[in-house]
Amino acid sequence: MGFSMKKNMGSIDKNLRLILGLIILLVGYLNESWWGLIGIIPILTSFVSFCPFYVPLKLSTIKKEKN
Repeated sequence: MGFSMKKNMGSIDKNLRLILGLIILLVGYLNESWWGLIGIIPILTSFVSFCPFYVPLKLSTIKKEKN
């Protein structure tokens, strides 16, 4: 059984994850907490345009092209 990292995130989703990840990192830094490192997860998923949690749910936030 293969695992494919086909892109499943649209630009709005990617931008929101990037902003959220940066906010989490900043709050963690300001509170001197290692928990802020959790912000790396949404940042990484934003850069690779892939969310592993969308796969079992068969979700995608990429807009469909109109013909």
